[in-house]
Amino acid sequence: MENNMKPAASQITGTSKGKKPHKAALILARGGSKGIPLKNIKVLAGVPLIGWVLRAALDTETLDSVWVSTDHDEIARVAKLWGAQVIRRSPEVSKDSSSSLETIQEFLKLRPEVDIVCHIQATSPCLHPYHIKEALQMITDEGYDYVFSVVRRHQFRWSEVKREEGKNPTALNINTAKRPRRQDWPGEICENGSFYFSKREILENGYQQLGRNTYYEMLPEHSVDIDVDIDWPVAEERVLRFGYFGREKPGEFTMLLCSLSGCLTDGQIYISASGEELVSTNHRDLTAIHMLQSENTEVILIASSNDPVPKALAEKLAQRAGCTLMYGVKHKLPEVERLMKEKGLQWKDIAYLGTDMQDVDCLARAGLSGVPPCAPAAAVIPAKYTCHSPAGRGALWEFAEHILLMKKKATSKTEEDCIDRMNF
Repeated sequence: MENNMKPAASQITGTSKGKKPHKAALILARGGSKGIPLKNIKVLAGVPLIGWVLRAALDTETLDSVWVSTDHDEIARVAKLWGAQVIRRSPEVSKDSSSSLETIQEFLKLRPEVDIVCHIQATSPCLHPYHIKEALQMITDEGYDYVFSVVRRHQFRWSEVKREEGKNPTALNINTAKRPRRQDWPGEICENGSFYFSKREILENGYQQLGRNTYYEMLPEHSVDIDVDIDWPVAEERVLRFGYFGREKPGEFTMLLCSLSGCLTDGQIYISASGEELVSTNHRDLTAIHMLQSENTEVILIASSNDPVPKALAEKLAQRAGCTLMYGVKHKLPEVERLMKEKGLQWKDIAYLGTDMQDVDCLARAGLSGVPPCAPAAAVIPAKYTCHSPAGRGALWEFAEHILLMKKKATSKTEEDCIDRMNF
């Protein structure tokens, strides 16, 4: 647990029949978000927003199932891609006025086997599996009926007044004559909206009685909540530093394999007036190759047997980029595995930027997989990083920056351990 609170333990949760309770994570993801359209699947730091919490939930071994409740086809597709089960919510609980409670109650009617609902907010991308595990244990092991997440805030609050009334605001939680220093004041406990865990009967009774309840305190750096566009860039910076990237620790990525067409180039062939075939590349993408090479990451361009870029032109691109070219590859997976064996590498050492269906097998195995936006492969596999920049127009540069960030995470002690919590 992130805080030091140790509530008194009581009897272990169980059903009336004494069987082990079914613990289900539930993420509510309606398609009609007003603040940010389709916010739940908008890409945040290379991953659909909902993907961050799904990754954490699916890696929590104490959960029995992970569900997404949605009314939108694309959200359903992304949720399934990331490994969740999907339940289609009815129109009655898909309105702007519909409450979370109504939607959860509908879920419970459809899933009678569920005993404990772990309602997780899709807008909390810095959630980790241990948060879920420890909070859930407060119900299963310590006998609580309802557990919600909080964060400690050091903010002085004042009453709200209307200027025309001529009244003075009053301090609500401080003595202005003895304003405390931050380090002398423990602060206040506030909901951070990350999750709400509850036994089934509490939800069925509409929260009329919460039973034995408590809170789970999360650290400020993990308490990220996205509601409007202005939150997005701040959340991206935070999640890159404090987010959960999966069970496997980031590798050092000593090799990047980049698909030639649709990644380094935009996949188009241009014909000059004289009949000469041309392709377009971005200077920043070529610079990215040199940047990776300077950080001891070998870059190899890989082109399939049906690549539209002629071999002579592909060789010129590779020469200009200063990297190796694998051209006319009929089946990419066995060829990449042969190369890895030759160089003594494992998949965790490989970063792979691909776009089409021939890249899917390699993307699924690579330690770090990336795709440009709207890549056909993205419909089949949940890439670990989806670029904002289009292919041939900065996608490789963006992915290279992410590779270097992951290399830094793998080779240096995380800055998280050095936070001055009194001034966070």
